[in-house]
Amino acid sequence: MDAAACAFAEAFSDSERDAVYRAIFERRDIRAQFLPMPVPDVVLARLLRAAHHAPSVGFMQPWDFIVVRDRAVRADIHEAFTRATREAAAMFDEKRAAAYRKLKLEGILEAPLGICVTCDHSRNGPVVLGRTHQGEMDLYSAVCAVQNLWLAARAEGIGIGWVSIVSKADLRVTLGIPEEIEIIAYLCAGYVDDFPARPDLERKGWLPRLALKDVVRVDGWQGTGDDSLYEAL
Repeated sequence: MDAAACAFAEAFSDSERDAVYRAIFERRDIRAQFLPMPVPDVVLARLLRAAHHAPSVGFMQPWDFIVVRDRAVRADIHEAFTRATREAAAMFDEKRAAAYRKLKLEGILEAPLGICVTCDHSRNGPVVLGRTHQGEMDLYSAVCAVQNLWLAARAEGIGIGWVSIVSKADLRVTLGIPEEIEIIAYLCAGYVDDFPARPDLERKGWLPRLALKDVVRVDGWQGTGDDSLYEAL
């Protein structure tokens, strides 16, 4: 059937569509470009609202957001990062470790605020629609909230940096997070002076971006797409 003859939901205008893709392709993990200016409450509220409207399996909405403004609290988190990054460097071989130590991997003190995203496994009870056979779906839903926040932040000119090189135990103590609550992400957030054209780790040669054709499979693990799919990009 001719696609033009089908009834379907209204698509975005070309400019609206392009803005969505721009946010996706220009989103960056920011570590070093933070400016000292604060993020206004009205802007922060928009980011949190976008995060709260992420897709969640069974509409469980398992997330909570801890906004961290206090510099002393962020200093404790930075100390935890410093310990963790020393431990991480020791896990690589000598050459890789040397390259690792040269990387800027956080902006905990430079960014004016942090946002810790958590997941409450108990929200909505022990049996949740969509989690009956894949119990980890609450975790994946909370990660979708991180992505929503990240894309909204890019649209606002705000950089986000995900700090994963930090012990969850340290974050739990510093932020007073109960044991039964899962920690998903600690994010640095703030205005930046630049969004790099390419991700830092790609620019600095840590790893290359994989070709799309190397990660797309059709109708099963062994299936490959025809070249016309990739030529259309």
